[in-house]
Amino acid sequence: MTVRVALIVGSLRKGSYSRSIGMEMKALAEPGVEIEPVEIGDLPLYDPDLETDSPPPAWERFREEVATTEAVLFVTPEYNRSIPGALKNALDVGSRPYGHSIWQGKPAAIVSVSPGAVAAFGANHHLRQPLVFLNMPTMQQPEAYIGNVADLLDQNGKLKKDDTKAFLKSFTDAFAAWIDKTKA
Repeated sequence: MTVRVALIVGSLRKGSYSRSIGMEMKALAEPGVEIEPVEIGDLPLYDPDLETDSPPPAWERFREEVATTEAVLFVTPEYNRSIPGALKNALDVGSRPYGHSIWQGKPAAIVSVSPGAVAAFGANHHLRQPLVFLNMPTMQQPEAYIGNVADLLDQNGKLKKDDTKAFLKSFTDAFAAWIDKTKA
């Protein structure tokens, strides 16, 4: 049986380290686990006044893409000790209209990525707060804080360190087991 996983990348930057790590995890996923990026950069800011019979097309596209998956993998940098605004907006867009959240009950995992040594610890833990409210059972262990990420990737965004690749493979495998354990 195939499990479809939405990959939500918190960074919008073209050469995003977070996107590179997410795509490496996609390649490392075991057979039967399909990790597919779901774009968030085109989502208009959430405004309840736009929640009409015809909300913005980007909202509809995003909601449909995530709704058709069984789980969500978040890979994010840290901005000002928190998650990027685009990621928070995506959480808000997906949680509405009230009573129709696309996040409800979906197993989740978080990987935080940083060119610095702290490895986006604050973003990783801050993201866990809204996921509790959104009723997304979030994998606790192993945790994934990828620091000094610029040193781990080559100029094409591919992992060049075997130990990092092995860690991300074990994380991806643990997430697959978490999905199996928690999905309804």
